[in-house]
Amino acid sequence: MIVTGCTTSGCVRATIVDAFSYGFRVLVPEECCGDPDEGQHRSNLQDVGRRYADVMPVAEVEATSAGCPPPPDLRSRPCRAAVPGSSRRRHR
Repeated sequence: MIVTGCTTSGCVRATIVDAFSYGFRVLVPEECCGDPDEGQHRSNLQDVGRRYADVMPVAEVEATSAGCPPPPDLRSRPCRAAVPGSSRRRHR
């Protein structure tokens, strides 16, 4: 999964952590993220790079993802909650 965005210290970081938590390999192109505070931007990229994601230049992300197969079409799979008789239980 490639993550980009406008606020590295907020939405970008949260998306990276969530994706990592769901088991995705996360790639972050450095030049495709930003933050109003440059210090927060650098600090958050450094932190997520140590823990949750591979932070690298755009050219490296392109080279890394060039050989990857396309993702499966998730739209063709119904949401589990929408399937009649699904195993989702309601708590009373």
